[in-house]
This record gives sequence, structure tokens and C-alpha cells, in this order.
Amino acid sequence: MRLPGHPHPRLPLPPAGQGEDLDAFLAWLGEAIPLVRHLGIRAMRWEGEALVWELALSPSLNDKGTGFGGALTAQATLLGWCWTTLWLRRQGRAQDVVVAEAGQRFLAPVSGDYRLVCRPERDDGPVQLAERLAAKGRGRLALVQQLWCGDTLCLEARGDYAVLP
Repeated sequence: MRLPGHPHPRLPLPPAGQGEDLDAFLAWLGEAIPLVRHLGIRAMRWEGEALVWELALSPSLNDKGTGFGGALTAQATLLGWCWTTLWLRRQGRAQDVVVAEAGQRFLAPVSGDYRLVCRPERDDGPVQLAERLAAKGRGRLALVQQLWCGDTLCLEARGDYAVLP
């Protein structure tokens, strides 16, 4: 068991020209952040510029039999961290990412299995981040996450993710 204050080893970058093995990334994430193993993530995939998680509701149930807001918030925040980290890895960069600011709005109860979708808040956000990284070695990116239960939008979240030098 890793002790507090001791970072988990980084996942090696994929070879140049090869895409990320998302199953391997998710397995590494479960080792690096033990809570991930209990979130009910069934699948992770890219849909264009959106990173999507498919999740089971059962690990995140509240006393009312619907999704526990704290768990859903944590998942949305972590998905943004994953989006930023995977984007950096595609650029051949192994840099630390932290959430700098996050907020959410609950719109409807989550009553079944669901999907979380994360994408940049602005279409030019990744380009601006790349420019800041080239100039300063660090930067920030605003991402939005949406939680869908079937066709119902249940949660909208937003986060600013900082890429450390």
C-alpha cells in the first residue's frame, strides 16, 4: 500500500504514433487512485473530442436509491482530470494535472446506469492550452461534463484544470 505523500509511478507515454490504450490507462488509474476501482466505470472511450465514461449506478447509490451527489461530483471532476491527462499524453507530455476550480448543477435524479461526457468548454481551448504550454510550460483548460441517464441530462459540471510545469 502506498503511503500518503508518495506519488504513484507515472504510466509510460505510448510510443509516438500509437494511440493510448484506454483499458491500460484505466487499470493504471485504479492503482494510482484506489477509489477509482469502486466508481463503477464500465467503459471509457473517445467520441471525437469528448471523453466518455459508461458507469453503473449501484456503487454510487444514496439513501433514496438514486445517485449520490458527492460521488457523481467526484466522478465528473476525475473525468476532467482524465481528459486533460490523456490530451497531454497525446502531445507527448508527461505533466501533472490538478483541478483548480470545479462546480456543478444537479438537474434530475440519476435513477439508472449512466454516462458522463467531458469536452472542452471552448472549441479553441486545447489550442490555447498548447500555446501556453509552449510559451510557459504550464497552463489551464476549462472543461464541461454532462451526466446523462438515458436521454435525461441529470448533471452539468464545469472545471478548470491546471497543467503544472
